Amino acid sequence: MNLVLAPTDRPYLPRGVRVVEDRVRGGRVLLAPEKAIALDAIGDAILGRVTGAASFAEIVADLAATYDAPEAQISEDVQRFMVGLRARMFLGVKP
Repeated sequence: MNLVLAPTDRPYLPRGVRVVEDRVRGGRVLLAPEKAIALDAIGDAILGRVTGAASFAEIVADLAATYDAPEAQISEDVQRFMVGLRARMFLGVKP
């Protein structure tokens, strides 16, 4: 299974997966049934743009504009992050 996202793919959080505040340790976490991942500011910024409607290319363009960073570098970083989440079933993708 190819986990790499195409520019037109629309990532989404599957049912039962959500980003929440971690009141105990502070910060935000990505929660799934019986699993959790602590998010840093970058992961939180990426997942804040994952709506199920925005395409991978739109998410990358928005992050590049927001952080005044090269789109190619943002694309590589976001791709790596999302592929990792897909492999662990934290992220789904609609073509």
